[in-house]
Amino acid sequence: MGGRVENVGVLAMELYVPSQYVDQTELEKYNGVSPGKYTVGLGQSKMGFCSDREDIQSLCLTVLHRLIEKNNINVHDIGRLEVGTETIIDKSKSVKTFLMTLFAKEGATDIEGIDTTNACYGGTAALFNAINWVESSSWDGRKAIVVAGDIAVYGKGPARPTGGAGAVALLIGPNAPLVFDRGVRASYMAHAYDFYKPDLASEFPLVDGKLSIQCYLSALDSCYNLFCKKMRKTDPDFRGLLSLDGMLFHSPYCKLVQKSLARVCFNDFLNSPPEVREQQFPGLSKFKDYKLADTYFDRDVENAFMTYSQKLFDEKTKPSLYISRNVGNMYTPSLYGGLASYLVSKSPKELVGKKFALFSYGSGLASTMYSINICDDVSKLNGLIDSLKLSVSLLDKRESVDPAVFSDIMDLRTANYHTAPYTPTGSIDVLFPGTYYLTNIDDQRRRTYDRKV
Repeated sequence: MGGRVENVGVLAMELYVPSQYVDQTELEKYNGVSPGKYTVGLGQSKMGFCSDREDIQSLCLTVLHRLIEKNNINVHDIGRLEVGTETIIDKSKSVKTFLMTLFAKEGATDIEGIDTTNACYGGTAALFNAINWVESSSWDGRKAIVVAGDIAVYGKGPARPTGGAGAVALLIGPNAPLVFDRGVRASYMAHAYDFYKPDLASEFPLVDGKLSIQCYLSALDSCYNLFCKKMRKTDPDFRGLLSLDGMLFHSPYCKLVQKSLARVCFNDFLNSPPEVREQQFPGLSKFKDYKLADTYFDRDVENAFMTYSQKLFDEKTKPSLYISRNVGNMYTPSLYGGLASYLVSKSPKELVGKKFALFSYGSGLASTMYSINICDDVSKLNGLIDSLKLSVSLLDKRESVDPAVFSDIMDLRTANYHTAPYTPTGSIDVLFPGTYYLTNIDDQRRRTYDRKV
């Protein structure tokens, strides 16, 4: 294809969230917990969920079809299709093969890519695969699509309010409005049993909550420091958070994201020379000899830097949490729901030329921090943001479900998770137009779908 292409990144983006949610304040009452446990303690307002009418394949079909329709994509112009998910319903057959039904009917079958799995990181790995393909000698001039989707469900108990569901689809190619920086990705990969799903007959994970938080924060420390080191090789004046217009995080729940931004400030504090530290971080000098590894659960450090970083959080991170707060943890799409939230919170003129850092984390564990630059061409941004605003507006059109009904729906999903043959009973009427839904699972466990008109 000749020389290396430039400005590879996101050309278009689509978001899908389920049409039903449970209010977290009502869920607090139903579960008999103290007021504010979910809304203040976790920072969550609403939690989206799926009935037995939706599974991972229907979610991904829905968001992919919408991306194609809204952007008038010629399916023959797509050369790679990647899927990131941890919601596995088949140990062999990829979700991507089901998505090929939208391409094969048009005779478009020369499309690389399959599924990538590692907890919430799979969407980012799939995205990197697509970016790398466009930038490689294998690229044939066509665009790539990345789909990330998951249904996050937990058994009855304290973890259930941290669930959620959704999917995103990203069109990837050169000369994009959202451009990925080259050579500054910083990853941290390790082995941990913080969150995992060894029981293939169950949707529910096994979770070590305290270890999960420690793994998340230690991965953040490592990725952020390495990211800053790589950035300074290309920009000696790079000053960490102060040089970034936005800092976006994978969001298991919103309160952890706020603590993570404070953690970034703590890293900047420890890395600052004494003369800068006193000026930039007044009143915090007593923490100068603290070690990162000793402070994951240090309330004094946490509270001090959350207070210090409040204004930075409001400016650089809080706008990214709208979808997370009102949908919950979507797993692989979570970070990209954050990107969508931030983009629709500003006008295109306010976004041009900005730089974001994004932190992706998946338990087990895999993590990366990388950066995106927004182009200087407002016209390139207009279409992408207008389309996202339409998608995000669906959050206000969802149906609120009583917690008791929500619990019954979850019980039905659990009871029939591994059942075949099976005919779903969830309401089709409540689904948004254009939503794919499961119609049947036959005795050979083959699934069929239809699309709501």
